[in-house]
Amino acid sequence: MAQSGRFALSLKVLTVLAAKPAEMLTSAVIAEELGESAVMVRRMFLLLHKAGWIVQRKGPNGGAQLKVGAKQIGLGDVFEAATGDWLAGEDKSTETLLKKVRSAAIETMNETTVAQVLKRAKKG
Repeated sequence: MAQSGRFALSLKVLTVLAAKPAEMLTSAVIAEELGESAVMVRRMFLLLHKAGWIVQRKGPNGGAQLKVGAKQIGLGDVFEAATGDWLAGEDKSTETLLKKVRSAAIETMNETTVAQVLKRAKKG
């Protein structure tokens, strides 16, 4: 899956979890709601767990749920977690500039949270 696809799916999964913060949701339930594969949702669970935003539980009552509030998760942080070392260059002469641009982009994206995305989605 391309980097932008991982970001989009990660954001969708977080939004579904944020809509039902008290519930433990399985990958199958989320996949059905999003029209995605349960395998891809489980891959996003791993990424989101590694970032520290969800907790996971195995077994018959297992699944995932948010570990932190949706207001605490900025889109820039989600993008960075999903895409890894994006906007990296091999040219040392532009490395400092690219780091500044990347930092500014993440900061700007973090002005929007998962909670704001959920609120907008509920309206639309």
